[in-house]
Amino acid sequence: MRAIAVDIDGTITDSSRKLCISALRALRGAERKGIPVIIVTGNVLCFAMATSVLIGTGGGVVAENGGVIYVDGDIRVLGDIEKAEAAYSYLEKIYPVRKVQFSDLRLSEVALTRDVPAQSIRDALEGFDVEVYDTGFAVHLTDPQVNKGSSLKLVAESMGIEMSDIMAIGDSENDIEFLERVGFSVAVANAAPELREMADYVTEGEYGDGVREAIHKFAGVDI
Repeated sequence: MRAIAVDIDGTITDSSRKLCISALRALRGAERKGIPVIIVTGNVLCFAMATSVLIGTGGGVVAENGGVIYVDGDIRVLGDIEKAEAAYSYLEKIYPVRKVQFSDLRLSEVALTRDVPAQSIRDALEGFDVEVYDTGFAVHLTDPQVNKGSSLKLVAESMGIEMSDIMAIGDSENDIEFLERVGFSVAVANAAPELREMADYVTEGEYGDGVREAIHKFAGVDI
């Protein structure tokens, strides 16, 4: 294993989005061992970058569900935000939808509060060129041409790492694409049923405790 790719919300944080100390220690332990950590998240890029800096991760960053990446000191916008904005404009006419905090900083997608069920949004946007993800924290309208998996591959290539040499850890439906493309996939115990079903390993611990478990068990990091 040459790298670890990890989601943020619901994976290294608890249900209230507080960073789990167990995950922090495990990720720093992996970095000390020479295994770079890649942040892969649906969060806005500035939040993802701050998380990377505060934790001390050495890999690149995938943000906005693959719509934006940060690698080698450069920001690359891969998703077409106009698709998401068009879908949002339509939704405003039929549902009381609201964008999440700091939405004006997003470069490639629109993220909504979970006031309207995700399935209702999917049904309403049938025919629009968008992907709808419910992360349990927000509902994301994204460009279907990109996802966490396709963008992680670009980051891995820039680092000289094969996808088969990466362990990925996640919890939600928007993590499926990047877990299914790596060499070894891990779902934390609190993960969505569809993620637990497809993962190579499901942890006994929830949230950050699950991350710690996986890194200790499969990366050989003593914590």
